[in-house]
Amino acid sequence: MKKIIVLVISIFMLFFKNISSASYNKLIYDFKINSITGEIIDFSEYRNKVILLVNVASFCGFTKQYVDLQKLWELYRDKDFVVIGVPSNSFNQEKNSDEEVKKFCEVNFNINFPMTSIYDVKGDNAHEIYKWAMKNHGKSAVPKWNFHKILIGKDGKIFDTYVSFTNPMSSKITKVIDKILN
Repeated sequence: MKKIIVLVISIFMLFFKNISSASYNKLIYDFKINSITGEIIDFSEYRNKVILLVNVASFCGFTKQYVDLQKLWELYRDKDFVVIGVPSNSFNQEKNSDEEVKKFCEVNFNINFPMTSIYDVKGDNAHEIYKWAMKNHGKSAVPKWNFHKILIGKDGKIFDTYVSFTNPMSSKITKVIDKILN
């Protein structure tokens, strides 16, 4: 009887397991993405750095997090850390063009961390980086809303993800960044 109970519990637990292959046939360093200014962001240039990838939007209730993303960038940028903002209209809250997003970010938040062009971050049309994140880290890497954060370690693999409610300057994030950097 005990064997049957253990078997049933084991099978039941499989249904709740976060399924991701984590094979990492590619690392973040294998990707490129267009920047908001038209150049190419080649992630191989960030080798051995900690990367915080954040899908951002101009008309979101979390847009004020730009302030703390900039603070985080300024605090850690000289310590092998980079923030990369990925404007997205996946949740219908972004401006219509890269130029509008760039101007909005500079004028309202004085943003100077790297920003990409506008991309989808979920679904079939998601940028390949977000498909890679899903494949290797599971559903927690898929943004449920704007300002979802993906923390990538110096090894080029996803270290952790954070929901939109998690402020970029929260100790939940900064303690992990400090740990990875040291």
